[in-house]
Amino acid sequence: MIVRHCLAALLVGCATAPAGAQDAQNLLAKNLEARGGAAALDAIKNVSFEGRTIFPGDFEVTYKETHARLGPSGAAGRVDFGIQGLEITQAYDGHEGWRVNPLQGRKDAEKMSADEGRALADAVLVEGPLLAAKTDGSRVDYLGREDFDGTNAYKLKVTQKDGDEFTYWLDPDTFLEIKVDETRKIRGAEQTTETELGDYEKIAGVYFPMSVESWAQGQPAQRQRTIIASGSANTQLASDYFAEPFTPAPTAKAAAQPGVGDTKKGSEPRAKPAATKKPPVNPSHPAKGE
Repeated sequence: MIVRHCLAALLVGCATAPAGAQDAQNLLAKNLEARGGAAALDAIKNVSFEGRTIFPGDFEVTYKETHARLGPSGAAGRVDFGIQGLEITQAYDGHEGWRVNPLQGRKDAEKMSADEGRALADAVLVEGPLLAAKTDGSRVDYLGREDFDGTNAYKLKVTQKDGDEFTYWLDPDTFLEIKVDETRKIRGAEQTTETELGDYEKIAGVYFPMSVESWAQGQPAQRQRTIIASGSANTQLASDYFAEPFTPAPTAKAAAQPGVGDTKKGSEPRAKPAATKKPPVNPSHPAKGE
């Protein structure tokens, strides 16, 4: 979603606004300025990152992620993990999510659930859900200050129109995000993911975190670490870069050649024996006797 920020508009109504609302708007303005400002952020049409991701158990893969704006209010994104010549892809095309995961025995793309797609739609925003809240109708509340790893951080809570929530911790010196808790319902169950952000570097005049560590709430030992080595902005992307790959339908068997299997003149052709259907075999559970 293209961001249209107007810092003066943040102060409209401050004389009558509650103190908490005023602090939330002031902190949003400071975060925007800390990231690089509205002009620099709006100038980024797409941004890409490359590095490596380390999963629990020191399972390491290569990493590439791209976020892009689509028109005046849309966004798309894609992340590719590479390991031993295989590529795992997760993407959002602006309408729905899809994935390819050969490690699960699937080489073709499959659609994600609506819940998963909604989560990706938030993740691919160039500006992130915090600054996008200023234009997408989300509510932002100031929650006061709280210690995080020795830092007395400011806390802001973003509540989106669909009920998903993001709680941010802002560094009091830089006003950049140092932690975010993302809470949403997946298949009817509420789930929270905690993420630490750090090592900010500028890409096209805008600060992005180069270190991202995430884990399910209550499981900090099972964290996923992404270390970004480089980033670039406004690169040329193929028109179908975010689109789900097309899987052609299986072709019908070629018709039999003339003269092959012909019956004698005047005789009825032999009926083909009915195929006996076999139950599908789960690759992880061999058929009996194997």
